[in-house]
Amino acid sequence: MIFMKGVLLKLFIVPAIILGIGSCGDKGGGGGGGGTTTEANLVVTLNPPAGSTQPAAPQVDFPLTVSITSTMPTQGVTIDVKAAPDGSATNFFTESRSSTAANNNFTITGTPTGVVCVTTVTVTSKTKATNTVTLSYRYTRKP
Repeated sequence: MIFMKGVLLKLFIVPAIILGIGSCGDKGGGGGGGGTTTEANLVVTLNPPAGSTQPAAPQVDFPLTVSITSTMPTQGVTIDVKAAPDGSATNFFTESRSSTAANNNFTITGTPTGVVCVTTVTVTSKTKATNTVTLSYRYTRKP
């Protein structure tokens, strides 16, 4: 009977313990592309405000502030700013910049006179490329 208990212990219980310990040691995440990145969805505000149509102004340069109000991704963001006449695919202004700052100032230059223009801002997380926000507003430069 004692011999039988020793065999059962060696055949079933000891391997179960070894397998249990081995499976516990491999928790904790993703090397090599199998893991997922969890981060807060980007929340971005613009000044001038997104969705607005600004009154025509006689100035040559148009300031823009892009503010990231959510938690900043660990590697920061890429901010792409483009401006084009409304309905045109040809941009007269483009700037792309990497940032880890909450507030980012741009100056739109080269605006044609007497034409409604659309500024489009796209902010993309450098940590998680699917975490992106695109906003736009309209403005006009007076002749």
